[in-house]
This record gives sequence, structure tokens and C-alpha cells, in this order.
Amino acid sequence: MTYPSPNNPLHQYRAVDAYGAAASSDRMQLILRLLQGALDRISSARGHMQRREIGLKGEALGRAVRMIDGLRACLDHKNGGEIATNLAALYEYMTRRLTEGNLRNDPRALDEVADLLDEIRSGWEQVSTSPALRVVPPVDAGASRGIA
Repeated sequence: MTYPSPNNPLHQYRAVDAYGAAASSDRMQLILRLLQGALDRISSARGHMQRREIGLKGEALGRAVRMIDGLRACLDHKNGGEIATNLAALYEYMTRRLTEGNLRNDPRALDEVADLLDEIRSGWEQVSTSPALRVVPPVDAGASRGIA
């Protein structure tokens, strides 16, 4: 029998949501960790690409893609509306660009995704530190699947 890895970002998000006790700041911190983790993996992959370490490059990009998948899983399409829809499309685009960058050994594709992730991270950091912009957790913690 296999068990889900506790290091899997999607598993971490589901565990937080399943207990229903997570405050919105915890979810924001998870999103920020996923964003930073993806950026770190892309940076690592870029170094592996320069050193022609093909296997390690693929592993790092695979982890970055899984973190982007975790970000996609955090989207709340019901309450997030157009923002959630646009982010889902952007995350899909990032995944495609990372795959292309991996197959073509194109560091520009990796840099493009890193720039996009950095911009999103900057926005989330502003939201997480500004009380006026903070998302209020729902009264019934099970009523929402995430934040936009």
C-alpha cells in the first residue's frame, strides 16, 4: 500500500483544508511557500541546464511543475471568479513553458516563468502583509476550498 507523500504541496493543501481550521493567513503562507519553492526549483534547473546535467534539470523542473499544480489546486473558482480563471490559465501556460524549456534546453523559457511567478509572489506578499487586503476566512471553514 502506498501513502501520499507529506512533502507533496497538493497533499499539504488538502490536509489543511480537510481539517477546516486553517486561517486565511495559513493558506497565504502555503501559497507563498509554493511560489518560492517553484522559483527555487527553476533556479536550480537553470544551473543544471548550464552544467548540462540533464537528469537533475528534469527533476528540478518536475518539482517546479508540481508546485505550480499545487498553486492551481489552491484556486477557488467559485469565489475567485475571473481572477481564479485567469490564474488557472496562467499556471497552465507556465507548465507548458517549463516543459518546452526542458525539452529545448531554453533558459529563456525558464526565466519567463520565473518572472511571472515572482510577480505573482510579490502581489501575494502585499496581500499577506496588508490587513486591508487580507482575505477573511469563511465562518464555515468547510464552505470554501481556497482563495483566489
